[in-house]
Amino acid sequence: MASLLLAIIYISFISLGLPDSLLGSAWPVVQIELGAPLSAAGLVSTIIMAGTILSSLLSDRTTRRFGAGPVNAVSTAMTAVALFGFSISNSVLELCLWSIPYGLGAGAIDAALNNYVALHFAARHMSWLHCFWGLGASVSPYIMTYCLTSDFGWRTGYHIVFVIQLILSVFMFISIPLWKKPVTQTATDGTEISAPLGVIGSFKIRGVPHVLLAFFAYCALEATAGLWAASYFVEHRGTDPETAAAFASLFFLGITVGRFLNGFLADRFSDKTLVRVGSAILVGGLVLIMIPAATDLFALAGLIITGLGCAPIYPCIIHSTPAHFGRENSQAIVGIQMASAYTGCALMPPVFGLIGDYIGVGLYPFYMALFALLMIFMTERLNRMFEKNE
Repeated sequence: MASLLLAIIYISFISLGLPDSLLGSAWPVVQIELGAPLSAAGLVSTIIMAGTILSSLLSDRTTRRFGAGPVNAVSTAMTAVALFGFSISNSVLELCLWSIPYGLGAGAIDAALNNYVALHFAARHMSWLHCFWGLGASVSPYIMTYCLTSDFGWRTGYHIVFVIQLILSVFMFISIPLWKKPVTQTATDGTEISAPLGVIGSFKIRGVPHVLLAFFAYCALEATAGLWAASYFVEHRGTDPETAAAFASLFFLGITVGRFLNGFLADRFSDKTLVRVGSAILVGGLVLIMIPAATDLFALAGLIITGLGCAPIYPCIIHSTPAHFGRENSQAIVGIQMASAYTGCALMPPVFGLIGDYIGVGLYPFYMALFALLMIFMTERLNRMFEKNE
């Protein structure tokens, strides 16, 4: 049963990743059809992230009450319905309205699954599961590219991903009996925990503000990289939209391959070591994108290398949460980590959209570099804090 449940969780991570890269790869075409400004993609993304922030903050309460299985199943169905809504939208306003159920569903899935895996499975599974998220995020731009190059249109791309997501949600509902039901939690001293820790209680735990800032910076970088890659190639490098959509998927391909490889290393090296190595590779990738060469080769290689560097950071920080902050606190802290991460995703890519409108999308790699530096600073502060306690 444990192996079957693990397979279901892997499928869940594919469903979580499938919609994430659709908007960025389709936006150059959607923007023209709907007559929207470049920065409107940032508005849609912001509403999605606002929903994920809300559901992440509520994850401790909802998961305690209903369990990870039902939360996962209902949330996957919500994202499927939202994708169908995207496919029939005729204005930015309609996209914004359908972004609400998509965001609420995505945040609930992310918080519940990440904590469940951190508590019940080995470190290698956390990396491989997030690799499956990358698989979903990598596949959907290819689906969109095929639809654009075959003259089916971006709506058909969303329709196809909706059908896949709907099928996956059926598997989620069938799997509900396999999940461990919520039980009364106890603290490390053996006392019963009768109420959720809450946001205020979580902030009182040493090191939590540092890890939240690290998540904010990392996800600001990752979301900016995924959302604006295609626009960077079209607007700054003169690449045609169909080719640019394929280029955008290279970042997610780098994350996917990196997390697959990281799974073989996760049980042999500490989370701290893998985060440091990933950060160094990430910086190298950004430097390649910055090179002002006439060819796209350096920027393309930089996107892949940046994705490879990003690969271990998210899963390793999540996996270390129960060890750093206590198993009894992990669901609450994972929830606010997700909220902090999605805040970075919600606020920072739209800011770059405005920069792109008024200054130029050529600042794309430099903007991401600022968040890379903030993330490295926060994770190193956190490392020193826990090293003193060891």
